[in-house]
Amino acid sequence: MNLRNVAIIAHVDHGKTTLVDQLFRQSGTFRDNQRVEERAMDSNDLEKERGITILAKCTSVEWEGTRINIVDTPGHADFGAEVERILSMVDGVILLVDAAEGPMPQTKFVTGKALSLGLRPVVVVNKIDRPDARPAEVLDEVFELFLNLEANDEQLDFPVLYASGRAGYAGLEDTVREGDLTPLFQKIVDHVPAPALDPEGPFKMLATLLDRDPFLGRILTGRVESGRLNVNSPIKALDVDGNPVEDGRATKVFAFRGLERVPVETAEAGDIIAIAGLMKATVSNTIAEPSVAEPITARPIDPPTLAMSFAVNDSPYAGRDGDKVQSRVIRERLEREAETNVAIRVSVAHDNDSFEVAGRGELQLGVLIETLRREGFELSISRPRVLFRDGPNGREEPYETVVVDVDDEFSGTVVEKMALRKAEMTDMRPSGGGKTRLTFSAPSRGLIGYHGEFLSDTRGTGIMNRLFEKYGPYKGPISGRQNGVLISMEKGKAVAYALNALEDRGIMFISPGEDLYEGMIIGENAKPQDLEVNPLKSKQLTNFRASGKDEGIRLTPPRRMSLEQAIAYIQDDELVEVTPKVIRLRKRFLDPHERKRQSRKSEAA
Repeated sequence: MNLRNVAIIAHVDHGKTTLVDQLFRQSGTFRDNQRVEERAMDSNDLEKERGITILAKCTSVEWEGTRINIVDTPGHADFGAEVERILSMVDGVILLVDAAEGPMPQTKFVTGKALSLGLRPVVVVNKIDRPDARPAEVLDEVFELFLNLEANDEQLDFPVLYASGRAGYAGLEDTVREGDLTPLFQKIVDHVPAPALDPEGPFKMLATLLDRDPFLGRILTGRVESGRLNVNSPIKALDVDGNPVEDGRATKVFAFRGLERVPVETAEAGDIIAIAGLMKATVSNTIAEPSVAEPITARPIDPPTLAMSFAVNDSPYAGRDGDKVQSRVIRERLEREAETNVAIRVSVAHDNDSFEVAGRGELQLGVLIETLRREGFELSISRPRVLFRDGPNGREEPYETVVVDVDDEFSGTVVEKMALRKAEMTDMRPSGGGKTRLTFSAPSRGLIGYHGEFLSDTRGTGIMNRLFEKYGPYKGPISGRQNGVLISMEKGKAVAYALNALEDRGIMFISPGEDLYEGMIIGENAKPQDLEVNPLKSKQLTNFRASGKDEGIRLTPPRRMSLEQAIAYIQDDELVEVTPKVIRLRKRFLDPHERKRQSRKSEAA
């Protein structure tokens, strides 16, 4: 059978997963009467809620005698490690661009990787039916992007299709408003080359994705680079330098058919397959028959740039909501995560009750924490910190390219705030429709916790995209949160009367009736220092004061934080308590005397 391997590249929310759903439907992968969830490729709960692709997935459709293997790639830079490896499995890419927004920074990141590997793109201008679509300008922006990424002449001569993934049509003109996706299928078959690999050589495959199955153990996915593999054939794994990792047998071989992994007896050069049977092999290892000594060249995995500690929950309410609270259980789960997610590293801290988890960014670690709490875990999470390294000229820290789209009126505020965070502006240009596009080079350290403030400053209209850039010279101290916090002195349920009296002190994070404990953070102080308060104080009743007046208390709604906002908000002496039901902010040391002792120690140090 004819074969085409293609990856879809797109920015978050440009319609990639919806388009793949339509390719399934129109190729007959789904029966007409089959009930299929919308955005079938984003099968993970968090992917559906956030509307983003987190895990790379392989799938395939058959169209007029050609099998098209499609790889859905994550669009967010925190999952960039996945993207690089995936592109080594394919022979072409579909670059999907929103007809109104144009190419975005993460599009640049993944497209740059694809062009440097020599892949030829097919450009699909999606959402052509949007009322604010501007296809001609977007096409110019794509061309300019390719020039900036040093595309060769062959790559610059790219075919263009205009489509609506949701409505399920594509065409060669930007006036298309009906039809089906036949032009897209045809373009993939005509423009993407068939795999040019050696079917007669020894079996070799580069492991690009790693998964776990409760019955089969490790499952490694990759493309067969040469030869063929039969079930139960002896195989071995080699690391990037060619050192043997382990020997074993291919106990199961799977191919992708639609959304399913289907067992097959044999696989040939060019097929994207999954293999079970190895216990230690991991991503970037070469899986091959025993006679092979040379590994396939693999891209090294990007280093983690951010770390936070995951500790046992030791608050007074520990164990109320979750059933997984022991350090041993947390450790096993984190080690299992690190085994399948190669961008995460886990190490045990000196006290054995907390674990240092390093990853590529706040989003990636936030997704992991959210996954754990849904599984019944309770954790105490520390403030994220960046990972420094020693360079030729001393200490170096990670930098990110930050691209911001804001209404013109807010650009001054954003430039000012970014300057406070030691960012340098590298570009500023109007992006049409009364908006400005600002580009900065900023230390990752300064960006921790900025996103919430950015949304407030731009009244929710700003769009910020971040991308790992390089390790550069240490930028010196960066000021953190300007305000102190309100800390509960007591344990019990919050009282409306007390919260009403505290409203003058700052912004509340809690409502009446919520469970509180000593040392828990219940609000933000209007002043820079922390303040201990009593949110349990009730009104003293006398003969002269009626008890029915409490109904007249009108409280300002509290500020509620998402998990990522809470993690970004806290300081070094604070923690986020995460359970399946609640997210609380607290001081690391709940006892006020212990807090004073520790702050004196840190000042002396």
